[in-house]
Amino acid sequence: MAAVGIGAGIAGGSGSGEEQVVIYSNADDEAVQAMKNALDENGYAGEYIFQTFGTSELGGKLLAEGKNIEADLLTMSTFYIDSAQEQNEMFRDLEFEVNTLDEFPSYCAPITAQEGTILVNTEMLKENGLPMPESLKDLADSVYSGYLSVTDLSSSSTAWLLVQGLISEYGEDGAKEVLTGIYENAGDHIEDSGSAPLKKVRAGEAAVGFGLRQQAVADKADGLPVDYVDPQEGNFSLTESVAVVDKGADSNAKAMEMARCIIENGREELQTYYPLALYEGETTDAANISANPKVFEEPLTVDLLEEHQELSEACK
Repeated sequence: MAAVGIGAGIAGGSGSGEEQVVIYSNADDEAVQAMKNALDENGYAGEYIFQTFGTSELGGKLLAEGKNIEADLLTMSTFYIDSAQEQNEMFRDLEFEVNTLDEFPSYCAPITAQEGTILVNTEMLKENGLPMPESLKDLADSVYSGYLSVTDLSSSSTAWLLVQGLISEYGEDGAKEVLTGIYENAGDHIEDSGSAPLKKVRAGEAAVGFGLRQQAVADKADGLPVDYVDPQEGNFSLTESVAVVDKGADSNAKAMEMARCIIENGREELQTYYPLALYEGETTDAANISANPKVFEEPLTVDLLEEHQELSEACK
């Protein structure tokens, strides 16, 4: 959910004379390292260049450049991959078996999934006499004014998990009313980074927030004063997937091999950071099974994201 705003970086090393596979990704540092480890440990060390981008930046490149993009292989928010394929027909069908629990298009396979949830600092709640929230709607209650941190949908797709929940439960008009109250309570704590609300809750700079569930589960397990509440409106999720760019005769044959390697050899480490099961044979441990998983009623696309971003901006 991975969040928007990850800085660019290049890794890989010198190849063995054959042209290196160029990999673009919006993944966070832990996921990138897990994918590099899978490649390096399975014979591809030095045969790729790995570059990271923020979600919006990479999404813009996909839509604008299509097959002319420099990347041979990419990992990206699945909704962006779907929209880019619809617009540009730029990805090859995967040439290996993908045994996912849910159905995915033939041109991509998931690498991670993230769910949203309410975050709380248990010590701050107690010290300030604040009630434990039970729903996203509760976050609009003025009792949390000055104590709330959330993410801006214009800069982070993490916020989309909150907005999907509000629209799904209350409709667009009801969502606007609730989101306006949430933004009022957050004030200066409307963040650009998807991980910022958890960092502020963790540090005691906010008592309540909205962010990625697996991060809060990990903090609680580490003994920090962090807990989480699965909202009554539901735990919505976003996936990131791997896809291979179709460059015709100019395609690098190793791009498809590396995509397969990431899926077949990277998931074990990826699941230590993103614990939701995605493939047959995988399991989600009990702490990471959310109480109310839901899927938005409309397919997630860039156009839908832009509609929800406009709604979000109108609530500020």
